Amino acid sequence: MALYLSQRREWVRQSDIRSMSIECDRVGGINLSQGVCDTEVPEVVMAEAALAMREGYNIYTRYDGLDALRNAIAAKVARFGGPKFDPEREVVVSAGATGAFYCTCLALLDPGDEVIVFEPFYGYHVATLVATGAVPVYVPLHAPDWRFDAADLERVVTPRTRGILVNTPSNPCGKVFTHDELQTIADFSNRHDLFVFTDEIYEHFLYDGRIHLSPATLPGMAERTVTISGVSKTFSITGWRVGYALCDARLAETIGHFNDLVYVCAPSPLQMGVAKGLDTLEPAYYQSLSDAHQEKRDRICAALVKVGLTPHVPQGAYYVLADISRLPGDNGKERAMYLLQQTGVACVPGEAFYHDGNGRGLARFCYAKKDCDLDRAVAAIESLSV
Repeated sequence: MALYLSQRREWVRQSDIRSMSIECDRVGGINLSQGVCDTEVPEVVMAEAALAMREGYNIYTRYDGLDALRNAIAAKVARFGGPKFDPEREVVVSAGATGAFYCTCLALLDPGDEVIVFEPFYGYHVATLVATGAVPVYVPLHAPDWRFDAADLERVVTPRTRGILVNTPSNPCGKVFTHDELQTIADFSNRHDLFVFTDEIYEHFLYDGRIHLSPATLPGMAERTVTISGVSKTFSITGWRVGYALCDARLAETIGHFNDLVYVCAPSPLQMGVAKGLDTLEPAYYQSLSDAHQEKRDRICAALVKVGLTPHVPQGAYYVLADISRLPGDNGKERAMYLLQQTGVACVPGEAFYHDGNGRGLARFCYAKKDCDLDRAVAAIESLSV
């Protein structure tokens, strides 16, 4: 009998992000590669999850999430100026934002459908599209402000184009899309009758007075936009796997059915912990995230500047892309490994965020770290001599 792996194995090879985390662990280094966000979890979130376990929230939930969480999500989104979603019909709780996006692709895309992706991109977005049979098509964002040209959108659209993916604030480059840019995307999607998939997981990490705008709030966009977000970053619970998709009820029902098929439900007691956090944490908590991470951003960017690894200063999220081309090596992986060997600091080579081998002179650093760990990383980077 001939045993073999499926062709899908080529679609889900281990990401460079996780590969660098493994290399970092091997040498006992400081992991600035993976966005694990190891800052403190709000006490109210942990306490409510523990209470929920004792109170019996340990069995399956409704396929799209507990009532308490769906109501809390809809209320929180509206409280921060987002669209008004019906928690009964337009909110789907899933296994993290990654799970929500996967179920969205299964529900709305057929094999061969094309989805426009801005580059540099988050690798899991592209891998998810490919794994579900969709075809990513790339539009470049141009440094230093990561702008895009509307003409590039028109250049890549075809009769097979079904959607466009927007990540704001963006991983890996920290771009926060402006109102005018989002309006350009809205006009384009309406003109070509496209879905707009938005990943807004970093919506509360904004710097220098910037404001997050959800594309679904623009005129005519609510019916065609699937808003994907979660609390992994805002509550520092990346391992809990609680995220959600928000969209028109016609789309949400099928997304929810795929969520039931793939994940059954997100962890029941953890849903209750998240619901409590969304219901009770004040706006000042979310503002504190931006304030604290802006200070972290400034510290790591200053260290990178000091050793000649010029950073593209991010507008949001908690990653910085820096120019590491002066380090020894023929590509980003070799340069990232050199940095790890010399300083003990792990980053992600830039090729992980490009489809055609570009980015080899860049690396991504995550600065969502406890101050003591970030201090160690900054000191290690500043010790570099090339």
